[in-house]
Amino acid sequence: MLRGDRIQLRALERDDLSRMRDWRNLPEFRRNFREYRELNMQNQEAWFSRISASANDFMFMIELADRTPIGVCGLVYVHWVLRSADISLYIGHDDIYIDGPGGYAEEAARVLIKYGFDNLNLHKVWTELYEIDTRKVELFTRLGFQRDAVLRDNCFEDGRYYNSFIYSLIK
Repeated sequence: MLRGDRIQLRALERDDLSRMRDWRNLPEFRRNFREYRELNMQNQEAWFSRISASANDFMFMIELADRTPIGVCGLVYVHWVLRSADISLYIGHDDIYIDGPGGYAEEAARVLIKYGFDNLNLHKVWTELYEIDTRKVELFTRLGFQRDAVLRDNCFEDGRYYNSFIYSLIK
């Protein structure tokens, strides 16, 4: 278990899947994810089986000190030669998605990034963010991530195309 001041990160369990499905299927959340379709339990279980068997994916439930689950985060697609990983993060509790400065999302990201750099020996943590996902753009900018690239018309939402951005943080 990884600990912050107000939150802790623990490995995902099969019992978490229905909660995750419900969070991920919220339309205001789903529009910011690469997986654009409504997920069912078969989708969640297939994903969980793949992630659980992978040596390149590290997914965690974000919990409060009293063990209340509030979100999910992870380092995925770890590339051991480049020593890089894609960071994933959201707060599902109370449909928050990403809270403001100093909130749970920021603390979870800081704990996860420290784990990636200090324990997994990563050199770079990166993420792809859609331009419509302004809360995550603000969060990762606040965490010191820099924009590396713009992928033009790489997201389709509400009948139009949007750019996506690649942001990264070097150790």
